[in-house]
Formats: sequence, C-alpha cells, structure tokens
Amino acid sequence: MEPALNPFGHVDLRVTSMADALPFYTALMPVLGFATESHSERWKCFDAAGELPEQAFFAVTESPGHIANENRIAFWAASRDAVDRAARVVRDAGALIESGARACPEYSESYYAVFFRDPSGNRLEVCFRTD
Repeated sequence: MEPALNPFGHVDLRVTSMADALPFYTALMPVLGFATESHSERWKCFDAAGELPEQAFFAVTESPGHIANENRIAFWAASRDAVDRAARVVRDAGALIESGARACPEYSESYYAVFFRDPSGNRLEVCFRTD
C-alpha cells in the first residue's frame, strides 16, 4: 500500500513589500485555518494544525522585483458564512476586491466565492462549494 499523500504541503509566495504584506496576511491566515506563526528573518510562515512534515503552511518572503501574474491561490471554506467572514477580513485588511463575495454559477450551482488581490497584487480566492 502506498503512503498517504497530502495534496497541499505548503505555499511559498513572493511579495514586493513585507511591510505591506505582513499585516494583511497576519489578519487573513487565521481565518483560513493557519492559526500559528513560525517566522524567521526571511520567511513569514503561517501554520495549519499538525506537526511537520505533514503540517501545511503558507509562507511569504519579500522579493522587491516580484511581478504578480494571472495565477490564483484558492482556499476552500466550509460555508458561505465562512466566505463572507473572509471577505470582511480581506476588505478590512486592505485587499483589492475583484469580485464577491457572490454566487458563481458559471463554476457550479453551489460555488460561492470572494476574489481579491493582496497588497503585492497576488490573486487569491476563498470559495465554498458542495459539488
């Protein structure tokens, strides 16, 4: 029998300014289940429950030359209410809201999401779906 796979290990995200990004991610990540921090001088890490090596984490590091592109990182939420809470947090933290929170029938009947950009222009999403 093959060992279990964790479909998500970690994300290493570049930001143009840590001074702008850190307050944003400090507000957002606990809402998404990354409730503890394990920062180093270079990397600011937000950790999910568990222990390494299985523990998922989301890390940001400053790269002044970083150019945001069309990639998007999407986080799954357990309910529409959870998406709405995340939308309030990102709005209050200074995100550029691209769309939502709203129903997205173009994806599926149950899809509900908020689409936004962090202070460096990186595209993110928090979504709920049942199908």
